[in-house]
Amino acid sequence: MSNSNKRDYYEVLGVSKTASKEEIKDAYRKLALQYHPDRNKAPEAEERFKEISEAYAVLSDDEKRTQYDQLGHAGFDQRYTQEDIFRGTDFESIFRDLGGFGFRDIFSMFFGQGFRERVMRGRDLAYELEITLEEAFKGAEKDIELKRIEKCDVCGGSGAAPQTTSKQCSRCNGAGRIQSTTRNGFGLFVRIIPCPTCGGRGKIIDKPCPKCRGNGIIERERKISIRIPPGIDEGYQLRLAGEGEVTSAQAPPGDLYVLIHIAPHRYFKRYEDDILYNVTVGFAQATLGTEVTVPTLEGNTTMRIQPGTQPGEIIKLRNKGMPRFRGYGRGDMQVRIDIPVPKRLTTQQRTLLEQLAKEFDENVKPKGRRLKL
Repeated sequence: MSNSNKRDYYEVLGVSKTASKEEIKDAYRKLALQYHPDRNKAPEAEERFKEISEAYAVLSDDEKRTQYDQLGHAGFDQRYTQEDIFRGTDFESIFRDLGGFGFRDIFSMFFGQGFRERVMRGRDLAYELEITLEEAFKGAEKDIELKRIEKCDVCGGSGAAPQTTSKQCSRCNGAGRIQSTTRNGFGLFVRIIPCPTCGGRGKIIDKPCPKCRGNGIIERERKISIRIPPGIDEGYQLRLAGEGEVTSAQAPPGDLYVLIHIAPHRYFKRYEDDILYNVTVGFAQATLGTEVTVPTLEGNTTMRIQPGTQPGEIIKLRNKGMPRFRGYGRGDMQVRIDIPVPKRLTTQQRTLLEQLAKEFDENVKPKGRRLKL
């Protein structure tokens, strides 16, 4: 379902945007009973069940709910894959007392039987990277170094010493987990735990790998290359899929999130896609007009100061700003005109200014009016 066709999650569950977590849970439980395909054989029941399950997965999680409230469907779906949406959602406590079907059905319904293994992927990592404004302008390739848990490079994650083999665990039949089902007054309760015989590996290792000691994973320092796209802004988070940690040799790694910081610039300030710069000109230059050379992120350029330019006036240099991140075109460069007033004058300068003041009739005292207090 595309973003444009998705219904609001609150509308899907029939709750208000101020609903508590318990109200959201109750609403989902009632709808799940109504639309679960094991109970409802209508053609549209499965799609409806998927829709309400996705809504619950988002609104039952404080962080996801906050992101959804701020970004809406379009922005939220750019940051969260469907695997991210369902990861960590507590369906078990809801379905344990509904009887006759289990929460595992949701995952296989969305992604097939292998989804349970995929959502158990490794831990996500975060890294903060500072770049210059010039690098944000042009884009850059940056190398970072970090320590992370990954598959053992000696045994390839098997946990067995080279030139040796392992055998399938007879207790879990290679699944790495065992399931127990009990019935209570409300229905079936399904419990899944790592197999205690093989430790969740699904196999028995006779001779462990000497490097990882049979774990299949090790900690090592890794250099990772990051591509900085042109126009990136302060606080943006880049996601590098699969560059996080693994928690087991059987599961894929998590992701690496790189938080971008842009170092303060000596001359420029950034406002969205525009670059701000102050240029100082003299009183005579501002009055008579002139040309000045100003720096840009691409080198120096010449700018015309029109006669009569006022202090604080902004002159825009079109398309001299930042590239629009993941968009088209560029921002502008906004040049603010500063006209300083000298604090000290020579005798000749004072004489000339007094003559000029007479020309402009500046010696006339300004008229004012009394303010009411």
